[in-house]
Amino acid sequence: MLKKILVVDDDREIRELLRVGLEKEGYAVIAVGTGNEAIAKCREIRPDMVLLDIMLPRMDGMQVCREIRRFSSVPLIMVTARTDVIDKILGLELGADDYIVKPFVLKEVLARIKAVLRRSANRPEDPGNEKSVRYDGLDIDMSGYEMKIKGKVVYAPPKELELLFFMGKNPNRVFTRDQLLDEIWGYDYFGDSRTIDVHIKRLRKKLEGVSDKWKLKTVWGVGYKFEIIDGSEERSVTSQ
Repeated sequence: MLKKILVVDDDREIRELLRVGLEKEGYAVIAVGTGNEAIAKCREIRPDMVLLDIMLPRMDGMQVCREIRRFSSVPLIMVTARTDVIDKILGLELGADDYIVKPFVLKEVLARIKAVLRRSANRPEDPGNEKSVRYDGLDIDMSGYEMKIKGKVVYAPPKELELLFFMGKNPNRVFTRDQLLDEIWGYDYFGDSRTIDVHIKRLRKKLEGVSDKWKLKTVWGVGYKFEIIDGSEERSVTSQ
């Protein structure tokens, strides 16, 4: 079955360019021009990938990304004419998997789509088939991509969950930013190590004050680790 790609852009010429190019590569393409259409189509057709322009009328791409992430972990690439770093960071914070700046070369778009789909297909199937990890006040269930803090479900984008889960099942081990990029985003990720800093910052906001028995710790000059306080590891890992 062909992979379905939802293209969201208010520029008809760009929609057509992407549709023709992607269909030549064997993808099924659905193209829409507004944020509301994008959300509705994402619910209706369950695409394998979303290419989302930021500068949309009425509801911009950032809002669309936020709404899609409320009900779907579909791989999503932002496509935009904006070049400010803050826009890229915000897109990643909201759950985008990658970011392409216009004007783009179609070959680059195709390469990024293939890379993100490949990473998505390889989302954590952990050694020992570990699917969940539990600490004091924190439960992460990767079979349903769900995080609970003190028993209450708290939304987090897929990459945040994958990052926290990976570090949580490897407590007290220090990882460099590049190691975490390779593990969670894949060796062929086009971004840079600041992606890790963004996600760690977001996770810390969600986890602030949850427990004094563990924390996400910065190891200056090296990277990050999920630290068990005072060496008293209280951890439960289950498989499925």
